[in-house]
Amino acid sequence: MGSEYPDVPGYDPVIQAMCGYMEVTGDPAAAPTQMGLPVIDLKAGDEVFANVMLALLERNESGRGKAIHVSMLQAAASWLITVLPLIDFDCEPNEITRAGNEHRKFIPTNVYPAKDGFVYMAIGSDVQWQRLTAVAKFACLGNEVRKTNEGRHKERRAIHHDMAAVMCRHSVDELLADLRSATVPATRIFDIRQVRELPQLRERLTRTVMPSGKLVRMQPMAVDVETASSELAFPPRYGADTRRVLGEAGCAGAEIDELLAQGIVA
Repeated sequence: MGSEYPDVPGYDPVIQAMCGYMEVTGDPAAAPTQMGLPVIDLKAGDEVFANVMLALLERNESGRGKAIHVSMLQAAASWLITVLPLIDFDCEPNEITRAGNEHRKFIPTNVYPAKDGFVYMAIGSDVQWQRLTAVAKFACLGNEVRKTNEGRHKERRAIHHDMAAVMCRHSVDELLADLRSATVPATRIFDIRQVRELPQLRERLTRTVMPSGKLVRMQPMAVDVETASSELAFPPRYGADTRRVLGEAGCAGAEIDELLAQGIVA
């Protein structure tokens, strides 16, 4: 929680619970749910990186240093942009709690079961809805009330029921072909093994080799960097680089030996 609360430990799932992330994640009829990834650890790490870069820039321009304090709680709360301000707009309670796979504003956006898997579809405008209901198999969903997103809110439950009734009669591939033709954002639900094999990502994965020779494929860089290599050195063992780092800092060999012998460094 930052320098003002030095005795409070930081732990991602605890901050998720404290900062409302669990309250807005999961089925509205079920208990609050953790996210599947340590997003707060990652967000706080990104903030450390960004502030180190700012501090280096400040030093370069003014010669002054800069103290950096990163609160996991505050960093996490900075991402509540789609829910926190709604309180002052007298929002409905269901706008700032769990919505499952639905979108709180745009209807229909949800996961639907097909004959051989699941399809996630997102309607973000009335034009997309018109294009969807122009497709023969989805034409039965259209009516005058549903032409606008406001009207679709009134028939939210009926729309999700009707959409599921259509989707379950067709294969994922057939449904996705129709949704692509209507320029409606949609995808099948991929598991992690399938994500690793996506052609858009497969050649962008970072890689390292363990001391045993085992190849480990890892997450890609967030943005392609022309000069960066996707081959990463395996992390060194504890203390493996102590002599090299101290040597670069100006310590002589005998001095390093003494520091090691006294247990000051490892």
